[in-house]
Parts: sequence; structure tokens; C-alpha cells
Amino acid sequence: MSFLESGIESLIFCSPKPIKVEEIIKVFAENNNKNYDDKKIKKTLSKLINKYKDASYPFEIIESGGGFQFLTKNEFSSLNEILLKQQSKRRLSISALETLAIIAYKQPVIKSEIEKIRGVSCDYTIQKLLDKELIIIKGKSDKVGRPLIYITSDKFMDYFGINNLDQLPTIKDFKKEENSIGDEEEV
Repeated sequence: MSFLESGIESLIFCSPKPIKVEEIIKVFAENNNKNYDDKKIKKTLSKLINKYKDASYPFEIIESGGGFQFLTKNEFSSLNEILLKQQSKRRLSISALETLAIIAYKQPVIKSEIEKIRGVSCDYTIQKLLDKELIIIKGKSDKVGRPLIYITSDKFMDYFGINNLDQLPTIKDFKKEENSIGDEEEV
């Protein structure tokens, strides 16, 4: 496979929307000062389209909106629908994010401390965070009633793409200066 073919595949894969022939030409010209004409790009695209028609590939290159993009073949669409449905269930509500932030910054923490900060009951939200395995029960507190102690889990780290809690933004990063007016500009 030539550099041109691989490069076009890479551009189609990378582009968030169908990529036009003119855009492909511009990218190659800027990358290696190699000027491909419209005819050469279209011929290579045609070759790639035929390549991906083979049954061994789960996706194909299609022309759409005046450009080209990779799409999954129809026979795999049900798999993708299931995956997307499962992933959409992973989104967190505002209350879950607030509760999770309190646990992340105050851990180890008990439910009454979380509720004191939020000002509302957190039973349901904590249960959902436990179900999603974003928090875990570390043990029981020595306080009256021996309430459960919550901390974040390894799955929390994966979910937010961090390796340790030191990588969380500091609370002062969220505070706005009180004695300022307008936006900060360079002088």
C-alpha cells in the first residue's frame, strides 16, 4: 500500500465529518509539498472504496455530503446501537457529579457530611454511584450510628482519565477572584 493510500485512509479516519477531495489535496501539499491532482486522489479513493467492500472489513468508505467517511457496514449496526446505548447509560447526572466531587475532594467521607454540603438527601445518588462502581465503601466510621465511609474507586480514576487524586484540579482553581471586575486581559 502506498503512502498516498495510507495517508488518505488516515485522513478519512481522523476527520470528524466527511472529508472532501480538496481538503485531502491541501493536507498532502502542506505535509510534504507533494501536489496531487484531483484525478490522482479520486483514483486512489476509488481503489480504497473497492478495498473496503471486501467482506473481511466491518466498515466501508462512503461518499457523503461531498466528502468521504468511514461507516460501519449495515450488518454490524445492531452491535454499535447496543454499545452506544450502554455507553449513554454511563453518563452522570448533575447531582451524581456533585456528590462524586464531594467524595473525591473530602474522602474518606460519610453520607451525613455529603448531605450537609449538598443540602439534600443523597441516598439515591450514592446508591447509583456504588452501582456504577465509581465509589466504594471503605468501612464504618467510629461516629454515632457507625455510618459507612465512602471513597472513590479505581474505576473513578479510569472514568476521569487520572492516575491518582493529586491530578484532580485544586479547589482554588474553581474559585473566581472576588476583587476583580470583568475579564482578565493582557496589558
